Amino acid sequence: MQAYLYETVENKKVKCNLCHHRCLIKNGKTGICCVRYNQEGILKSLVYGKLIASHVDPVEKKPVFHLLPGSLSYSIATAGCNFKCLFCQNSEIAQMPSDNNGLILGDYYKPEDIVNNALSAGCKSISYTYTEPTVYFEFAYDVAKLAHKKGLKNIFVTNGYMTLQALEMIAPYLDAANVDLKAFNDNFYKKYCSAKIEHVKQTLKAMKSLDILVEVTTLIIPGLNDDAKELEKLAGFLLNSLGENTPWHISRFHPTYRLKDRPQTPVKTLVKARETGLKTGLKYVYTGNIPGDEGENTFCQKCGKILISRWGFTVRENLIKNSQCPYCSAGVEGIILK
Repeated sequence: MQAYLYETVENKKVKCNLCHHRCLIKNGKTGICCVRYNQEGILKSLVYGKLIASHVDPVEKKPVFHLLPGSLSYSIATAGCNFKCLFCQNSEIAQMPSDNNGLILGDYYKPEDIVNNALSAGCKSISYTYTEPTVYFEFAYDVAKLAHKKGLKNIFVTNGYMTLQALEMIAPYLDAANVDLKAFNDNFYKKYCSAKIEHVKQTLKAMKSLDILVEVTTLIIPGLNDDAKELEKLAGFLLNSLGENTPWHISRFHPTYRLKDRPQTPVKTLVKARETGLKTGLKYVYTGNIPGDEGENTFCQKCGKILISRWGFTVRENLIKNSQCPYCSAGVEGIILK
């Protein structure tokens, strides 16, 4: 399928305007993501409808805690990514084309298939996840439009590197996004992700301005992005740029892909980071990949009692009634329940 958001330049080269890499692609070549191909001056998507993964997940697995908590989300992905994270958690599919000479596996689906599958499975939303949804933007866009007509919500789980043009195009159909803010220094982004942090910060602000529910995840890697002062600055950015109700998920790292020399994150590091976020002024700070920790729960901001009790990706109990705390009747902000 012909791709969106590009321009043809000299000698049949094309400039892709989908993400902030803005790749200048020669005829017969692909961009950094390895799934957008220049065919005689026309940019083509190599992954339209070609899904490498499709599953029914709890929405909490994304992780998204503030959009229809406890519901199911139909989750899809194609191969490919526009980042080259050395710690990629889904490298087998995200880095498949770049690590295997352009190999792209998957089965073909139509947008109608995805929406029908989601409805049949009792899902309340569709999540574009596992790999970077920006690289299969055309298919995500077509599915999202149809999903909204059928009453389904749409969620991007993303590195936040799409251009403003792409974001504004999908925004009318995008209800929520979990954005990876992988660290709070540009050196980390350059060395470990082959990207720049400033573009991610711009995307987060733009999403907020477009009334998209934004949740943020930071995977804490020992010795690389766990500096206390840096995490304090990151939390401050979320508070000042996105607001106090912005959920921040602090997730545990497990050695994988090309970063196996680092140990898994100590639980005490995650607990301390969560305390930092709360002290900074964020109301909802969650710990991830440590089932049973109290940081998985959602608390009333007035009386401090548990409103939503979780274990891992499972909501054990949701006590919120009419957007209020059942104990003190305080209003609950920042959580979409319908």
